[in-house]
Amino acid sequence: MLKVNHSVPVTFDVAEGGYRHWRLTFDGRIGTLAMNVDEDGGLQPGYKLKLNSYDLGVDIELHDILQRIRFEHPEVACVVLTSARERMFCAGANIYMLGTSSHAWKVNFCKFTNETRNGMEDSSRHDGLKFLAAINGTCAGGGYELALACDEILLVDDRSSAVSLPEVPLLGVLPGTGGLTRLVDKRKVRRDLADMFCTNPDGIKGERAKQWGLVDEVAIPAKFTELVRSHSQKLAENSSRPTDAKGIKLNRLQRRIGDDGYHYQHVEVMFDRTARTATLTVRAPEGNQPNSIKEIHAAGDQWWPLAMARELDDAILMLRTNELELGLLLIKTTGSIDAVLASDAVMLERRDDWLVRETIGLLRRTLARLDVSSRSMYAIVEPGSCFAGLLFELALAADRSYMLALEEDAPKIALDGFNFGLLPEVNGRSRLDTRFSGDAAKIAALEQHTGMQLGPEEALELGLVTVAPDDLDWEDEVRIAIEERASLSPDALTGMEASLRFPGAETTETKVFGRLSAWQNWVFIRPNSTGEQGALKLFGSGSKARFNWERV
Repeated sequence: MLKVNHSVPVTFDVAEGGYRHWRLTFDGRIGTLAMNVDEDGGLQPGYKLKLNSYDLGVDIELHDILQRIRFEHPEVACVVLTSARERMFCAGANIYMLGTSSHAWKVNFCKFTNETRNGMEDSSRHDGLKFLAAINGTCAGGGYELALACDEILLVDDRSSAVSLPEVPLLGVLPGTGGLTRLVDKRKVRRDLADMFCTNPDGIKGERAKQWGLVDEVAIPAKFTELVRSHSQKLAENSSRPTDAKGIKLNRLQRRIGDDGYHYQHVEVMFDRTARTATLTVRAPEGNQPNSIKEIHAAGDQWWPLAMARELDDAILMLRTNELELGLLLIKTTGSIDAVLASDAVMLERRDDWLVRETIGLLRRTLARLDVSSRSMYAIVEPGSCFAGLLFELALAADRSYMLALEEDAPKIALDGFNFGLLPEVNGRSRLDTRFSGDAAKIAALEQHTGMQLGPEEALELGLVTVAPDDLDWEDEVRIAIEERASLSPDALTGMEASLRFPGAETTETKVFGRLSAWQNWVFIRPNSTGEQGALKLFGSGSKARFNWERV
């Protein structure tokens, strides 16, 4: 099985020298991203990426490319996703990689892959970057799930190219990155037709694929290029992306990986392997910060909100993939509340600028990644904290928050415009709206406190923190809470947290992540009598079903 080597952690950087699996070209407002997977370029040894199948490394590159299109090419309004291979668009996730992977690796792989697709839909919904899938060959499994994330899907009608979700009939597993949900929720495919489609290993071709709603248009090979051109131009014409903006360069993150944690300029993660916790601290901006659009663009990727968002996103991904035993994330902030609120005010005032808008988009997607991370989270509000506005969203994302109540020099929290819908969760609602179950009167009352620095008593009364112990009880109460949480099954907690974090009406995204959490919750990791790590797995069905312990 694929197991993470802590001495060589998986990182989410793209290797120097460009992309190994994708070809990116530009023609005015249109970008074309052609999949051309190197068979020998797997992230781990032991399998070949045949038939344009992908693994985590392929999707890390896709994630990086999309980030660079957003920030380095703001003039691009539509991205065409296609294949550089003849008669093969994408065979989906590599089954040999999946077959040799641990359960946790598969879940986190599917989660990251789906978040990349969610990010495409997020950019289309909020920022005007449109996506078109030009399926020029066989498109199966995860390949079709990638197409489903696009605004439009075009299929070549060459009598052989088909779309399919063959996982159930061929492998006995479900599509892992939202295919079934997007099929009926997003594309509105009739459930009976979807049932036939998902159990047909050969897929659906040509006009029938269009009739069933699986694709938007089809064309014979001689007319397919023109069909793609006309549809991509129309999508670009309706985009809100600027036509003449100059992008900024996203430089490689400056990250130091140590035995004790991950260290960035604005974010730090410290490990306590004995306590099975990781402490994530975000630092407020320091010194003079840009106030004008000109100054923001001049700062580029060093502008605090953008730099911090990139570091936080990377830290979340690194923790997920490499540190499975650290089941409790302690979230802290440090610095000046006034500096955070001032930075927020600049973003709120300048949000019509493309770079500010894209930065807010990255913050939105990064916080959503934190929301669906499979581990417990406690926010710790203490003297020197700066949980205000944008950074207070970290506390709202946590499962609990502890705020130290002091008579003098007590920590403060603050709300601003970032807390009232600008950074929605995957359920489409603000974290405050989710916290108070859509109580409009409560939200309106909280808006009256915008910009105020609130002490422990006020924060507790308003329901903005969970517990506010005084200095006599603080150390013991927090310590016991941490020890109790760390002693519980992280696998059981995964299912509990996923069920509690998104109350109320479902969205496509909450359905997809709910199913991934259920999948992650399928096994219970336990040592046997000799100390070996293993799992209780269900074998058989009905009266013959049984749980057996199996070494992993």
